[in-house]
Amino acid sequence: MKSLRLFGTAFGLALGLTAIIALTASGLDHFRIIGPTKPFAYPWRLVDPTWMTHFTAWLGYALHNLGAWWIIAAARRQKPGYTEKMRWFNGAMLGLHLVGFGLHWLQSRLWYDGLAQDVPEITALGSVALMLMVILILETPRRGLFLGKKLRFDKRFLRIIREYHGYLFTWALIYTFWYHPMAGTWGHLIGFFYMFVLLGQSVLLFHRGHTNKWWTLSLEMLVLPHGVLVALFQGNALWPMFGFGFAAMFLLTQMYGLGWTRPIYGLLWGVFLVSTMGVYAWMGRLAKIHEILRIPILDYAVVFLLYLLFLGIAKLLPKNPQEAPPV
Repeated sequence: MKSLRLFGTAFGLALGLTAIIALTASGLDHFRIIGPTKPFAYPWRLVDPTWMTHFTAWLGYALHNLGAWWIIAAARRQKPGYTEKMRWFNGAMLGLHLVGFGLHWLQSRLWYDGLAQDVPEITALGSVALMLMVILILETPRRGLFLGKKLRFDKRFLRIIREYHGYLFTWALIYTFWYHPMAGTWGHLIGFFYMFVLLGQSVLLFHRGHTNKWWTLSLEMLVLPHGVLVALFQGNALWPMFGFGFAAMFLLTQMYGLGWTRPIYGLLWGVFLVSTMGVYAWMGRLAKIHEILRIPILDYAVVFLLYLLFLGIAKLLPKNPQEAPPV
């Protein structure tokens, strides 16, 4: 019950912070931005940035990211175990994220630009995508990787993922958070809300809620409405690719480990196939239905590429790994 209250609080706080961005976004209207040009050329960048716009964005990001890493490292050194209690590192992480929000809000109003002025958009998209792909590896021992089948990954590989995923995930989220100015478009607001909910998971390090399967599944699955809604608000006809692509990942991997029966799996597959065919037929895009395979293919490809990379350097790693708790 305590965990449920925490999850509700996380969603409520995410909504509140997103509302602040929405209600104050008009304060950015006086800035001259590049605007839409070509794909993957981020529009929300200043036409005439100064050294201060670059400096403040990178300084805020660095302080936020390094602070989160320090809290994770300090908590791990204590080996606190998992409880229902919120401890100093949980409060510290929450406080850090709220301070980071305040700094970025102020930085956006004074200088507008985030990290986007200096790094390509694909880095922001790729960082969160990589996080979701690593989650597939992290959850493999519990639910398998494909149709419930558990792959025998090297124990050292799983140990590395368990020990260090917290550092990777906080980097991915904080980097993406500082990449964007706090603009008030629907795409920005939807993205910031999803990011805030995901950051709530970092607040729950070494809390039992951190490993609650329904909570973690909801964090993964929120990418589906996020991808669909952002595509719709941008007038992008690719929204079915995101919707059915991420739904396919749920059916192929994420629904296993929940204790459901085969008839339920069959029912969900039936609903998926009928709705996919129906939507693509209604849109007159049946010839493009294969695009829903892009997300699953990319996800599994990256998982195996990471494993192959590990195998390539495995000789440099200890031969007798010890089990480590997730963070």
